[in-house]
Amino acid sequence: MKKYSKIISGTMTWGVWGKQFSTTEMETMIQHCISIGITTFDHADIYGGYTTEAEFGKAFTNSGIQRESIQLISKCGIQYISENRNNKVKHYDYSKDYIIWSVEESLKHLQTEYLDLLLLHRPSPLMQPDEIAEAITILKKQGKIRDFGVSNFTPSQMEMLGLCIIVDSNQIEFSLTAHQAMHDGTLNYMLTNGIEPMSWSPLGSVFKEDNEQTRRIHKQLGALLKKYNATEDQLLLSWILKHPAGVIPVVGTTNKIRLQQAIEASKIELELEDWFLILVASQGHKVP
Repeated sequence: MKKYSKIISGTMTWGVWGKQFSTTEMETMIQHCISIGITTFDHADIYGGYTTEAEFGKAFTNSGIQRESIQLISKCGIQYISENRNNKVKHYDYSKDYIIWSVEESLKHLQTEYLDLLLLHRPSPLMQPDEIAEAITILKKQGKIRDFGVSNFTPSQMEMLGLCIIVDSNQIEFSLTAHQAMHDGTLNYMLTNGIEPMSWSPLGSVFKEDNEQTRRIHKQLGALLKKYNATEDQLLLSWILKHPAGVIPVVGTTNKIRLQQAIEASKIELELEDWFLILVASQGHKVP
């Protein structure tokens, strides 16, 4: 049984880092996501300079939605320069006390008793796997987190941590224009070890940049739109979803139509050669 929805809603731009939703607008967005089958919400303590979790928590509590009907993901570890933190430099802190404190802060802000998944936001050169494992074990025993994972970790970093604690997920950058994880062993390692991949920025730079690569991609996607009765962003998501590792896209859009299209993309099954046609368009050359 899947623990998370096929598409995850990323909340990074819901607050002051983007749309600046009011409590009512945030509640409406949560309700809309659930109504179309997006039940998993991705947070990080730093979003909005440590403010977005609390805004979401207030909106969720106001909504009256049952906690068990959604899944909450959050991340910790980045010490961000913000008026809400007395940090001299952006850095990472994975000490036992800080991890536990961060999770308790997230729970308080989100107004929930547990996280479905806690992720370490980015790897630190100073990580002590034993100390991290100790913190996670305590949080699990206390029922404050259900699963544990990482974000932006390499295979060797996952392996190092995995010797001390079970790693359930790794949220990585993966898209048609950023597909290194497919070649550098990251997705292979996750598939081999039963670690669930999640993809942030799943549409990559296709709609953000105008260059030779993105023009090739638009041309190839355009040739397939009618065949699959799909939009370009749906084809980009279906390209990710075809990978055998079972990648779950984390979409950052707050556009209700595009959220609906994202969920519908999970039903598209790209034919084998079409998947490679799209890859070749991105690479600019045939596969070896």
